[in-house]
Amino acid sequence: MDINPASDGHALVIPKAHARDLHDVMPEDLTACTLTAQRIADRAVQHLGADGVNLLNSAGEAAWQTVFHFHIHVVPRFHNKPDRDSLRQLPWTPTPGDPARIAAAAELLRSTR
Repeated sequence: MDINPASDGHALVIPKAHARDLHDVMPEDLTACTLTAQRIADRAVQHLGADGVNLLNSAGEAAWQTVFHFHIHVVPRFHNKPDRDSLRQLPWTPTPGDPARIAAAAELLRSTR
């Protein structure tokens, strides 16, 4: 469980083997962590009455990583229940992007070079 929870049931999923971040975690550990996060998210909805769940991971200082051991936050969300959920918004507000920049980035991500 997170000792600084954003909501009731805020849990952390951490692999046993040390990995600095998403780029360093072994594929089998990432798979195990993801499946565990899914199981905890399902239980948060079923047993805590969560209305939704955020899965959060930060990789690198620019992405707000402060603990340099790979982990996934499982944050149950409770709509209109500030006594159970103190997370008001993530640090990103979606706004329309430039289609040309989106396409260029997509092309680079598809590249096998």
